[in-house]
Amino acid sequence: MPDDEGHPATAEIELGRVLAALADPLRRRVVRELAAGPAGDARTCSSFALPVSKATVTHHFRTLREAGLIRQVDRGNSRMATLRRSDIEHRFPGLLALVVAESSSAATTAE
Repeated sequence: MPDDEGHPATAEIELGRVLAALADPLRRRVVRELAAGPAGDARTCSSFALPVSKATVTHHFRTLREAGLIRQVDRGNSRMATLRRSDIEHRFPGLLALVVAESSSAATTAE
């Protein structure tokens, strides 16, 4: 059962929901950027500079949170997002490495 903020417990993180969340390129970008940073690094939603409206940003982060990919914590008038790296690695070993590798393979293909 998800907690009060909508974060599922580690054992409740479902592959289908994770893959559905990662199907969107902007959400994959958020996960890649968080994965590239230090473990436990927290960022505001606006720091990703997604090229969509504020309501759409909210939707993307809610989708990532409810899938179990990120944890969000209120800090004053903003929300900080952290990647649930250890939870994802525990449930689906190697998945984050594939998401991160996508950006490097896309860059290689474009050259």
